[in-house]
Amino acid sequence: MAEKLLPEENKVVRHSLSVRLVHWLVALSTFALLFSGFGQLPLYKRYMVDQIPGLGWTSNFSITLYIHYVAAMVLIFAVVYHVVYHTLKREFGILPRRGDFRESIQIIKCMLGFGEEPPSDKYLAEQRLAYAYFAVSFLLIIVTGIIKVIKNLPSSSLMVADSFMKLNTALHNVATFMILFGIITHLAAFLYRDNRKLIPGMFSGKVDLDYARRRHSIWCNRLLKNSSNKTFSS
Repeated sequence: MAEKLLPEENKVVRHSLSVRLVHWLVALSTFALLFSGFGQLPLYKRYMVDQIPGLGWTSNFSITLYIHYVAAMVLIFAVVYHVVYHTLKREFGILPRRGDFRESIQIIKCMLGFGEEPPSDKYLAEQRLAYAYFAVSFLLIIVTGIIKVIKNLPSSSLMVADSFMKLNTALHNVATFMILFGIITHLAAFLYRDNRKLIPGMFSGKVDLDYARRRHSIWCNRLLKNSSNKTFSS
């Protein structure tokens, strides 16, 4: 479903099925990667997580490694699909723009009760910056993860210095904690009441039209100019 106004429902379609599918594939595969990755340290045996009924498998290295690889394949598929899909459709509204840092500070001040939010497009400035942060984090974890997999293959002929692999592992770990920090801040953003209005969009694809007019006025006004119910790419 493409972007369009639904005045009879007082809704506006914000996200297509494709966008929602990618979002949840990335979210679920990332959770599986984090859970299985920490299981290989091995934290779950050390802290007796494997003693919890139904979680005995968490300390089995072979199982957590298999989950890690499957989740990694899902994540890579979702990322590649996302990049190719939006590049072909020339949809770049989520990319950072000049002035996003300044605008984000203004939005944060408003959240704290100082001043008013600037008019925003489909995505807030802070959302565009968060996207860039996650893009760098996922790129780093995917590249370093692929190198680790190739190096560990029994038939691998990859000849690299131990110092390089140590650096690669360190960067993989850094990317892991970057993603963890990003998830925490992403979820913490919903402590702000206005941000909660965006949650339905990740399930149904729709958000409240009155909310869109008030907080995403640039985007909404662009749709209103074509209010004859013509559809737009998302």
